[in-house]
Amino acid sequence: MEKKIKKVVLAYSGGLDTSIIIPWLKENYDGCEVIAVSGDVGQKSELDGLEEKAKKTGASKLYILDLKKEFIEDYIYPTMKAGAVYENKYLLGTSFARPVIAKRIVEIAQKEGADAICHGCTGKGNDQVRFELAIKAFAPEMQIIAPWRIWNIKSRDEEIDYAEAHDIPLKISRETNYSKDKNLWHLSHEGLDLEDPANEPDYDKILELGVSPWKAPDKPAYITIHFEKGVPTAIDGVNLDSVSLVEKLNEVGGANGVGLVDMVENRLVGMKSRGVYETPGGTILYVAHELLESICLDKDTMHYKQLIGIKYGEMVYNGQWFTPLREALDAFVDKTQETVTGDVKLKIYKGNIFNAGITSPNSLYSEDIATFGEDDCYNQMDSQGFINLFGLPIKVKALLDSKKIK
Repeated sequence: MEKKIKKVVLAYSGGLDTSIIIPWLKENYDGCEVIAVSGDVGQKSELDGLEEKAKKTGASKLYILDLKKEFIEDYIYPTMKAGAVYENKYLLGTSFARPVIAKRIVEIAQKEGADAICHGCTGKGNDQVRFELAIKAFAPEMQIIAPWRIWNIKSRDEEIDYAEAHDIPLKISRETNYSKDKNLWHLSHEGLDLEDPANEPDYDKILELGVSPWKAPDKPAYITIHFEKGVPTAIDGVNLDSVSLVEKLNEVGGANGVGLVDMVENRLVGMKSRGVYETPGGTILYVAHELLESICLDKDTMHYKQLIGIKYGEMVYNGQWFTPLREALDAFVDKTQETVTGDVKLKIYKGNIFNAGITSPNSLYSEDIATFGEDDCYNQMDSQGFINLFGLPIKVKALLDSKKIK
């Protein structure tokens, strides 16, 4: 039997969902105290005026937690080092922002002696799973309230009706009511005209982190990224902290139309969903990191790591961050990154990223061996015996098949 709810900690963004949840909680749980918690993962202007808004709609207080450094170094970089991508396109911008926020919300809930944690995720989405798996990892007995699964509101239009009836200010209208998620790594767009995969996105209308490739400069931009054991540490010879580095790459990528993805993905709950993602700096980092690995990792390690990347991406997408398997995969990935140190120069032009040069003190590339010119270190006759042995099963089968035919 559920205990009486006297105090609730709400994962609060100030968006449409969580804005109306505060009064809804107080109406439906006997005037319970609502403590709002916002995780700052790089939303910037979205945090403006949040405390006043939260209190005006009924919250007793608002915590704003600066999670940007932790988000990048403990969640983004491990995922990038793993080469994790979901369904070949999605760089997991929303996915790994949820566990870092949820973990810290649990800390606040425990500190405040809360009876429950509430989130504004819909019953159709992935985020409900990501939040709740993280909560279970740190507070397995904590009651979770998910209004979208129990209230009688059926659509975002009805949410706006509720907000207007309760005098709750909104930054959106019914016509601009895209579902968005913004952080240091990306910005996602879903809903409205994007719900039909037949509709072309109006990029010039919806983009916020940069421009479309056709509006990017006619002159390419060059940038050099330095990595230490798989982690980016400098741009163009200037050492930068993790937050500043990602922000700088967002500026360069956004200005040059980099990082736009329009995809229909398979959600964890089983349905297909269409979304448009902006990930300018992240796309640059993934390309640069992969290029550096191409000269620093041996073939077998690289190929096996690609398999790991698929699994890692699925786990992050599915909210399985706080699991023994994810930790074990990190141990494998970190071992592979011990030699991934060096510089990657990139040429960026109208949404494209080109390799302009890779160097590493740990490079496995040997020009002497790979050259098409004369060399003294590779005996080409050695390949004959290799091919004979490598192709022996094919030859044996062909000989046996020919005898059967005869």
